Amino acid sequence: MSSLDIDDFTDLIERPDGGVRRDAEARRERLAVPPGSLGRLDDLGEWLAAAQSAVPVRPVERPRVVLFAGDHGIAALGVSARTAGSAVELVREVLEGGRPVSVLARRQGVPVRVVDMSLDCDPETLPEDVVRHKVRRGSGRIDIEDALTAEETEAAFRAGMAVADEEADSGTDLVVLGDVSVGGTTAAGVLVAALCGTDASVVTGRGGLAIDDLAWMRKCAAIRDGLRRARPVLGDQLRLLATVGGADLTAMTGFLLQAAVRKLPVVLDGVVGAACALVAQRVAFRAPDWWVASHDSGEPGQAKALDRMALDPVLAHGVRVGEGGGGLLALPLIQAAAALAAELPEVVAAAE
Repeated sequence: MSSLDIDDFTDLIERPDGGVRRDAEARRERLAVPPGSLGRLDDLGEWLAAAQSAVPVRPVERPRVVLFAGDHGIAALGVSARTAGSAVELVREVLEGGRPVSVLARRQGVPVRVVDMSLDCDPETLPEDVVRHKVRRGSGRIDIEDALTAEETEAAFRAGMAVADEEADSGTDLVVLGDVSVGGTTAAGVLVAALCGTDASVVTGRGGLAIDDLAWMRKCAAIRDGLRRARPVLGDQLRLLATVGGADLTAMTGFLLQAAVRKLPVVLDGVVGAACALVAQRVAFRAPDWWVASHDSGEPGQAKALDRMALDPVLAHGVRVGEGGGGLLALPLIQAAAALAAELPEVVAAAE
């Protein structure tokens, strides 16, 4: 299908340094605060130390939010509370500072990068740095047609890899990964159901802007139709993304894999990111060791995907807005974990 050989990621991705993690755990045993008293913060500090290959762990000083944006043709079936093709409005609100992710990022001093992969709009209406990786206008209606062509799939996947390289090369030390989409949670539901071998109803949620019961039934039917098209291509992850994913989800998958190659830790946000992570795990089984799940959004598809990857969310606030908002809520805890691991004094052993 493609000249891109994603099987290479299996060899390219290494686990975070296990020896360094053991050193971080040993150092934790020597700190003045008893082991276990900091709860999940201990685990986060040790995960970050292993990812950085550094003890004591370094502070997270250059985090960045990266949002992949796109419209999905399946939204035309009324599976979303938002109008089909309207994701560009959300993107403009993000860029203008009016979305929750914008407010949180501004408060925390974290830059936000938006990458248009398949917004259904004229590229000239958005800044050049947003649209330069764009693959197409809107992804296909996955209940009856492929989301992307083979060429578009490779272009989107490579775009995600390129963005990961750009972030790693620029000195970004942690990425909060999110999406801005309309119809994206439906595509994500198909991917999760297909990869977990479950029925559509098990993964169908209400979305960021909650839908009513009739819309939920339409969404469930759309996921079931997409699932029938996904099952024959489960053995080929690029074909799976082409069939029922979309340009934004494909780019996110490429980003996650290349970020793991570059040893760049990633904070996952909602159900869309979790679905892409699940695809990436099928490509390279070590990749999830470079990610942390920020929060439990209450979306059943996200819970299913995170459970399959053995990723335990840091928070459980039911934040469904997406766009990296939940990831940014978890970021201060990760930074706090790093500070505590690095700055708490060690107990000096008494002389005999």
